[in-house]
Amino acid sequence: MTPPSTDHLARARALLATAPVVDGHNDLPWAMRELAGYDLDAVDLADDQRHHLHTDLDRLAAGGVGAQFWSVYVPARLAGDAAVSATLEQIDFVRALVDRYPERLALALTADQAEAARAEGRIASLMGAEGGHSINSSLATLRALHRLGVRYLTLTHNDNVPWADSATDEPSAGGLTRFGEEVVREMNRLGMLVDLSHTSPDTMRHALRVSEAPVVFSHSSARALNDHPRNIPDDVLALLPANGGVAMATFVPQFVDARVAAWVAGATEELAAHGFHPLAHTPAAMKVLHAYQERVARPVATAATVADHLDHMREVAGIDHLGVGGDFDGTAFTPAGLDDVSGYPNLLAELLGRGWTEAELAKLTWQNPLRVLRAAEEVARQLRATRAPSLATLEGLDGVDGEEGVQGLEDVEGAA
Repeated sequence: MTPPSTDHLARARALLATAPVVDGHNDLPWAMRELAGYDLDAVDLADDQRHHLHTDLDRLAAGGVGAQFWSVYVPARLAGDAAVSATLEQIDFVRALVDRYPERLALALTADQAEAARAEGRIASLMGAEGGHSINSSLATLRALHRLGVRYLTLTHNDNVPWADSATDEPSAGGLTRFGEEVVREMNRLGMLVDLSHTSPDTMRHALRVSEAPVVFSHSSARALNDHPRNIPDDVLALLPANGGVAMATFVPQFVDARVAAWVAGATEELAAHGFHPLAHTPAAMKVLHAYQERVARPVATAATVADHLDHMREVAGIDHLGVGGDFDGTAFTPAGLDDVSGYPNLLAELLGRGWTEAELAKLTWQNPLRVLRAAEEVARQLRATRAPSLATLEGLDGVDGEEGVQGLEDVEGAA
């Protein structure tokens, strides 16, 4: 990767001082669960953790991060009450994280609270639940997660849920079922953002038809540049202006670079041969991946690769509908120049070199995501005046049992 110019880098850092990054997705909570059982004494994030994690407090500051959606992800192979319990444990960790570092972090449940945290020099900490399995097909559970502070729900993860299709599973619902539509409507009533990353294109289109509030893609890039199912087709990007939503470009190398996607396919076979899940990021799994990399050179995506996606997404959706969602600590490898959460100045410097204005970059980093969150809050205020909490059930609307299955908490799948 060609280093950014000194001038562009200085301008990027100055911009981030006034318009810091709202990052749509960081998997630190699950990484901490795997690494240390959530023990912040064992892994103190006030110290340099670059040998273990993509994220610590000093690197967040160096990267100009002003607000972070912490993913309270749990693996899709957890289901039923086990998924709900694990999600609660993830939420508990985020709250413990904020309590541990009150001078650096502030819990934010609204756009105004995120603005206030920035004014105080603290990183606004928001939460997003990654996958509809976390609510176990229960709108009451959805409401409980909202009360605990969760401000977006990714409708699916890597597997379908009974009421919505995932991008990486065989289609079943054809988008959303009737209950899936009700989930979206109830999220609108609550003010919880509908996150369409991980969903199938049919689910994306269906949710955009149903949603009365702007949606987000918390960590997805452009499918036109890399035909990966985790990315967003152009026709869906083109729907965002009418909806008002935001697509937050991700940095996961196999999502942004077709060469890396091909390498990952081979690495996945290698992991499977050693008994590991394709998304496992445990030390033992990483040892297998690094050994494979020694035999088969891994292509390296760069900050310029991510900038290519942002250029295309701006062309299709417009500057008012872009953001960033790095997916740090949810992926085994990262692009050169975006090695960890300190890398955002490199991306902004790259975009400045391509002619992006500082006003456009301020929309990308801060203004667009906060606008969407505030718009969802306003829609919720209006809907709550006329709409009671939904008592709909999966069985009642779709004629199937609402229990999604039960599995233990031993799963160590990664999150990307």
